[in-house]
Amino acid sequence: MGDTEKGLNDICNILNEKLSGRKPEIGIVLGSGLGSFAEKLENSIYINYQDIPGFPVSTVSGHNGRFVVGKLFGHEVIVMQGRVHYYEGYSMKKVVLPVRLMCMIGIKQLILTNAAGGINLNFKPGTLMAITDQITTFVPSPLIGPNIKDLGVRFPDMSEVYDSAFVGIIEKAAEELGIDLKKGIYLQTTGPQYETPAEIRMFRNLGADAVGMSTTVEAVAARHAGVKVAGISCITNMAAGISGEPLSHEEVKETADRVKDEFEKLLLLSVKKYFE
Repeated sequence: MGDTEKGLNDICNILNEKLSGRKPEIGIVLGSGLGSFAEKLENSIYINYQDIPGFPVSTVSGHNGRFVVGKLFGHEVIVMQGRVHYYEGYSMKKVVLPVRLMCMIGIKQLILTNAAGGINLNFKPGTLMAITDQITTFVPSPLIGPNIKDLGVRFPDMSEVYDSAFVGIIEKAAEELGIDLKKGIYLQTTGPQYETPAEIRMFRNLGADAVGMSTTVEAVAARHAGVKVAGISCITNMAAGISGEPLSHEEVKETADRVKDEFEKLLLLSVKKYFE
């Protein structure tokens, strides 16, 4: 269930029932360390992933595994506390199923956040980066298989995956907050192993500024459905071979926790400016 058009519609109907008539305008996927952002929503309802038949459930520590629907600045927003990853063993269609459901219930804008490894040598742990483009070549496309025509066309255009107008909003928000926001290209790998130094050198030569194990396939699924996308990465560590130190998930979580207040302020002000 969920890998076919009928399966998606069945799950969407269940989600709509749990929403009780609420119609979110923006969807936000919270990456590592940002789970507490959902507490900023008002008049919230909580929908656990495990309570939605056919819905994939995250197995990664630090990911709550639920939708939170509430109001921000007077507008309905749906937040994903925790995402699923390809490396957890799910099909790519299952990985993007949550995003597709948010598109089907009517969101107009999707904001993707993540923890990423820094490839750009001008970055450092704790840097925030607005994503301007992406490289998805190293993971399977979520659009492989029969096209779900109710969502979008067979061969969708990806000339502007990340909405340039929203990137401008994020830049203005960062300027007001005094945040040294970077801009760059994000590359997704399958994981779960971290990249080798040779791979990082290759990715840099391809033009990537940051690397991670999520996000790009979610962006593809959203653009396929005609939803605009924005993305912000938190550079939690420098990628393999740059610092000379071994990489660990503990370092990722530690850095994400250290800068989460700044990240949350940027995300919150960006959403506020979007609604203005």
